Amino acid sequence: MQTDDCSRVAALHGERFSRPWGDGEFHSLLMQPYVFGFVARQMNGLFKLPLAGFVLTRAVADEGEILTVAVHTKAARAGLGWRLMLAAMREVHARGGESLFLEVDDTNQAALGLYRKLGFAKVGERPAYYTDKNGVRTTALVMKRDLR
Repeated sequence: MQTDDCSRVAALHGERFSRPWGDGEFHSLLMQPYVFGFVARQMNGLFKLPLAGFVLTRAVADEGEILTVAVHTKAARAGLGWRLMLAAMREVHARGGESLFLEVDDTNQAALGLYRKLGFAKVGERPAYYTDKNGVRTTALVMKRDLR
């Protein structure tokens, strides 16, 4: 992910999250020395998308954190989220990371299924952390995966 991807990344984030981040937030994060990301621009030519998916990650010392990840609805269930997460996990490990953390809404069953298949396990929770489109508060699950 490069800074010139920020507007497309922000647009996709806005389609997938009830509290979207703006392109300035993505740009600011990417300017930090320990933040990196990956984008997927096209999926096997099956459909034309300006951006099929992305993952934004931070790696500091021996830990990494998935800041956000999203896949376009037209690219869902095609393994793209899996590949983006694997790329982030490999890069965190290459930078010396021994563990990787993320937070996920406990109502997001698709994401929870993916993270569990990737070996993430719940290590904590933040009650009433997220607010959905209807103003309902939901719990954030804190998950961790060992990279050693």
